[in-house]
Amino acid sequence: MGDKLVVVGQGYVGLPLAMRAVEAGFDVVGLDVDAWRVKRLNAGESYIEDVGDDVLAEARGSGRYLATTDYARAAGFDVCVITVPTPLREGVPDLRHITEAGRSIAPFVRPGATVVLESTTYPGTTEEHLRGVLEEGSELRTPEDFSLGYSPERIDPGNPRWRLENTPKIVSGIDPASLRKVRDFYERIVEHAVPVSSPRVAELCKLLENTFRHVNVALVNELSIFAEQLGIDVWEAIDAASTKPFGYMRFTPGPGVGGHCLPIDPSYLSWKVKRSLGHNFRFVELANDINDHMPDYVVHRLSLALNRQGKPVLRSKILALGLAYKKNTGDIRESPAIEVVKALIKLGAEVKAADPHVDAHPLPGGLTLVEATAWEMAQADVVVVLTDHERFDYEMVQRAAAYVFDTRNRCKGPNVERL
Repeated sequence: MGDKLVVVGQGYVGLPLAMRAVEAGFDVVGLDVDAWRVKRLNAGESYIEDVGDDVLAEARGSGRYLATTDYARAAGFDVCVITVPTPLREGVPDLRHITEAGRSIAPFVRPGATVVLESTTYPGTTEEHLRGVLEEGSELRTPEDFSLGYSPERIDPGNPRWRLENTPKIVSGIDPASLRKVRDFYERIVEHAVPVSSPRVAELCKLLENTFRHVNVALVNELSIFAEQLGIDVWEAIDAASTKPFGYMRFTPGPGVGGHCLPIDPSYLSWKVKRSLGHNFRFVELANDINDHMPDYVVHRLSLALNRQGKPVLRSKILALGLAYKKNTGDIRESPAIEVVKALIKLGAEVKAADPHVDAHPLPGGLTLVEATAWEMAQADVVVVLTDHERFDYEMVQRAAAYVFDTRNRCKGPNVERL
C-alpha cells in the first residue's frame, strides 16, 4: 500500500478523512471545486465543526496536506476516496458530482491504484456507474488494472464520542483483491473495518441505516401530534418506554429532519426500488410525508398558542433558539428550523434567532441574528426552542421568557408548552 492519498471533496466527510489520513502517515491532496473552501483551508481556517483550526494547522505544518482545485496534483496517487454530495433533483438521484469527480480523477488512475466511493447513493452506483466513468477516462480496466470499492461514510457531525477513527467502517470491493486493498487502506485510518461481500451490499447498508432513523423519527413525530390531541404527554411516555432494556430504541420528536442524510438518502432507496422493481417503498414515502410537514405543524401550534394569548402571528415578536439541523453544529443544510423561521416571517412575525454555532451563513431575509440573552428572551412574545444546543442556558430561558414553545423537551414550567 502506497502513501499518496487523494480525497475528492473537502466537506464534512472529506476533510475529517484527510486530517485523519495525515495523522496516519499519508501524503494527502484534498481536492475541491470550491475555490473559497480551498483558500480558507490553505489559510489555516477550518469551516467544519469536527476539524479545529489547530488540527488543520498541524496537518499543514507537517507538509503532508495540500488543499487544491487542481486535479493535476492527483498524479501518482495510490488511493483516491470520493466524498462528493449526492443530492436529489426533482425527486431523482443526482449523480452529477460523482460523475464529474470520476471523470476528473480518471486520467490519473494508474495500474495498481485504488479508488473508493464514500458518497451515499443507491445500490449499483459503484459497479454500474462509477466503474464505467473511470474505465473510459483512464483506458484501464478494473479489477484487472486498478481496484475499486465502496465504503459508506458514517460521520456524525458534532458527536464527541463517535469519531471517524473509532466508528466501525464498512468496506467493500468489486472483487476479493479490491476488497483487500480497500480494507488495508481503512485499517490504517480507523480502529475496526467491517468487510462485506460487494459494493451493492455496502451501498444498501448505508441506506438501511438512514432509512431506519428516518422511519422511526417519523413514527414519534406523528405520535407527538396525536398524543397532544389526546391530552397525553408524549415525552413522559417516551421516557417511560426508554426504561425497557430490550426490544426498544429511543427516538424523539422534533420540528422535522435536516442535513444531507435523512431528508434525502431514504429517497435514493425508494427511487431504486421503484425503478428496478416497479414497487413503491411505502414506509419511506409515508415517513417523507410526515417529516416534511413537521415545520408546518410547529407553526400551527405556535399560531394556536399566540391566539390563546389574544395575539395574531402578524407582528408578534418571536425568538427562535437554534437554526442548525442538529445540536452542537452550525450546519443549516435542509434545516427544519430554517423552514419554521421562513414560514413565520411569511406570516408577518418579527423573528429573531440565536444560534452560537451559526455566524457567516446566509440567512433568510427578515431574520435578525442575536445573542441568547435574558433581555432578548423577555422581549419576545414567544421563545421557540428549535435546536437544542448545549450552549443555551435553558433554566435562564424558562425563567426570562414569558412563554416558551419547546420542540426538544429542554424546558419545563408553567410558561412552557412542549411539542
